[in-house]
Amino acid sequence: MPLTDVVKRLVVGRALRSERVADTLLPKRIALPVFASDALSSNAYATQEILIVLALGGTSLFAYGPWVAAAVVTVFFIVIASYRQNVRAYPSGGGDYEVVSTNLGPRAGVFVASALLIDYVLTVAVSISAAVANLGSTIPLIEEHSVWWAVGAILAITALNLRGVRESGSLFAIPTYAFMVCIFGLLIWAVVQEAMGVDLRAESADWTINPQSGFTDLAGFALIFLVARAFSSGTTALTGIEAIANGVPSFRQPKSKNAATTLLLLGVISMTMFVGITWLALVTGVKITDSNDQLVGLPPGQEQKTVIVQVAAAVFPQVPVIVLVIAVATALILALAANTAFNGFPVLGSILAKDGYLPRQLHTRGDRLAYSNGILALSAMAIALVVIYQADTTALIQLYIIGVFVSFTFSQIGMVRHWTRLLRTETRARGPMIRARIINTIGLTLTGTVLVIVLLTKFTRGAWIVVIAMPLIYLLMQAIHKHYERVRNELLSGDAERMILPARVHAIVLVSKVHKPTMRALAYARATRPTVLEALTVNVDPPETQRLQEDWERREIPVPLKVLASPYREITRPVVQYVKEVRSGRPLDLVTVFIPEYVVGHWWEQLLHNQSALRLKSRLLFTPGVMVTSVPWQLDSSAAAADRDD
Repeated sequence: MPLTDVVKRLVVGRALRSERVADTLLPKRIALPVFASDALSSNAYATQEILIVLALGGTSLFAYGPWVAAAVVTVFFIVIASYRQNVRAYPSGGGDYEVVSTNLGPRAGVFVASALLIDYVLTVAVSISAAVANLGSTIPLIEEHSVWWAVGAILAITALNLRGVRESGSLFAIPTYAFMVCIFGLLIWAVVQEAMGVDLRAESADWTINPQSGFTDLAGFALIFLVARAFSSGTTALTGIEAIANGVPSFRQPKSKNAATTLLLLGVISMTMFVGITWLALVTGVKITDSNDQLVGLPPGQEQKTVIVQVAAAVFPQVPVIVLVIAVATALILALAANTAFNGFPVLGSILAKDGYLPRQLHTRGDRLAYSNGILALSAMAIALVVIYQADTTALIQLYIIGVFVSFTFSQIGMVRHWTRLLRTETRARGPMIRARIINTIGLTLTGTVLVIVLLTKFTRGAWIVVIAMPLIYLLMQAIHKHYERVRNELLSGDAERMILPARVHAIVLVSKVHKPTMRALAYARATRPTVLEALTVNVDPPETQRLQEDWERREIPVPLKVLASPYREITRPVVQYVKEVRSGRPLDLVTVFIPEYVVGHWWEQLLHNQSALRLKSRLLFTPGVMVTSVPWQLDSSAAAADRDD
């Protein structure tokens, strides 16, 4: 087995047969960590982002924290209820793309898909960057080299996902449940201590915040705008909900019911965590800002610690090991949150490729029945973002959430239209449909409102990049679709289509010298019984050409040899020009060019052979009415390579 195959098997694992797709389906206990890790992990930074924005106006604005959190929880549960209708009505895995395409038209569906694709990439970049930031709060070495740690984490998750959904899901279940245990354990112990009258104080509780210039003495519209901006940052807690709607095909039967149940579990667990962490951050007096200079009391040279690490240290001040465990568990769940995107992006990419909006290669499954090309594409784009933004969570998060709420809003419009259409035709069981339409209408109102707030508050802070990127990706997908449609129409064979035989077949064998590959090519060409058969050589070295002609006559080869002049010592141009001349006088003729080629066993040998043949083939393939036939001659090294493969 070649070394590349050995490495591939070590990373990816043994190839699986197509009929084993059913073995990769997930029970709810595995589906929850696979598809919900993004939404669960966002609790590690959603509260922090709210406080960072409120800190712009000083510590006094932290009083608005509970109200912002309550608004986030309300929107979260409305969206959960709305998506439970989605997975029941559209269980095929298209998610928002299928809902919008079916009810609002394919153009709207492709636009929503562009938003989702962008957000999946951002999910990976933000989650991994936040994971590295949490570890960096306790391990300085990681903080100093955060970009490379983030890139390494993305590559590790890529390798795990290439092994398949079921196998990666089983591996990811342990850290996801460990994070839940850590956070709920933290909250329960905090409640016990509060009940016992213990004063829980964060490290930064006695520090003060200097409001940024332009944010002092906020009132009226300015205050409303800042609180709205904090709310828009907190809505990052909603990311990942749509992944379950896109991943319904990965659930065990009954798929829709299991997906809807998983959504409900996600909502209860995630929002309990979010409310608890926000309460604990406010109770312990956590201070965190966008800039170290804004925080008075922070020791010189020290970086701010994340909210999770600060509250853990406040609840377990005498047990630093537990703080480290919570930090590691948080980092792991944030890293694994990227797995939600690694499950959603390839499935959506496969559906879009099937519909002709993305390259066909994204539609096929790899050796482990995962959509390997989609996984690799997502990994490459996420790594690019992490490097460009230097794994800065706050900078990346400004680009985040736009795509999610675009898809949320369009999806709810589609679902309202779906239920309205059914209510026009159905006469039975109208009650559940009416209730579902009301839920989706409320969802549309809230998600549309949040989308407007997010656009207004984040546009100048980087969201404009996403606003521009979405239509650009939409136009790219439309261009790909037009290309595939044009090719399909060109290749379409009608019922009246018949095989038309060429009037004549003019065969040309390219010759450089008389050796075994040339003799095989001549024999093969003669076996095809063409109308005309000739050998062709290019005179780039007159003495060599003279010896070739003499050898040809001495061997009495029964094929005429034609010599083309080449005053500039070119090979490709004279051959292509001659082939065109042969074709020009007889448009119904077929010209077949036979090219002898060496088959070598090592990549470096390929660099030493077949370069002229490669150039000729690339030029001749664009010539109408010309067939190019490679006649291989296996060298000894190729035989050795074949033995290694066996």
